[in-house]
Amino acid sequence: MDAYLKDPKAIYEASFAIVREQTMLDGLPEALGDVAVRVVHACGMPDIVTDIVASDDFTTSASAALLSGASLLCDCAMVASGITRRFLPADNEVIVTLNNHDVPALAAEMKTTRSAAAVDLWHDHMDGAVLVFGNAPTALFRCLELIAAGGPRPAAIIGCPVGFVGAAESKQALTRHEAAIPHFAIRGTRGGSAMASAVVNALAISCAGTAG
Repeated sequence: MDAYLKDPKAIYEASFAIVREQTMLDGLPEALGDVAVRVVHACGMPDIVTDIVASDDFTTSASAALLSGASLLCDCAMVASGITRRFLPADNEVIVTLNNHDVPALAAEMKTTRSAAAVDLWHDHMDGAVLVFGNAPTALFRCLELIAAGGPRPAAIIGCPVGFVGAAESKQALTRHEAAIPHFAIRGTRGGSAMASAVVNALAISCAGTAG
């Protein structure tokens, strides 16, 4: 077997150096540069930057929310697990309701997925929170329905559902939503929990620098 790099610090530094070397960041706003780098690092696809879309106020609003101690509401445990807690600037609470015991019955009553039904349990936490979707298009759709119906307004939405049924459409709905919530999305079918949590980690690291 050939020799390979074993030092964690060296691997970390080399990895991000390669990402920056291979990723074209020129077309992105400067504020999204570090976020894009983390997303590429999470998925191994430098071309993913061509699918990144974000509102002008996304980084400002999401960062301010994190610094103020806002909660992070995640559509699945995989997203929550990918958020590095030591990066969070205010010991922010990370909430996942998908496995709540009330969700299966609620989903049956609503005639929808458990992921979508779980979003209905976010109501008391959603105002001013950062919402993170890395798995279920139906969860993002349901969130947008609740906001359109006059529900609580989050500080920002990270939309990275993955898949071939509803994923692209849910993210398009987010970017075009009438409420104009500050948002970040990966257009098309690509996405996933690792990319969604990478966005949070990038923002949190940036916040730590600001706070310092």
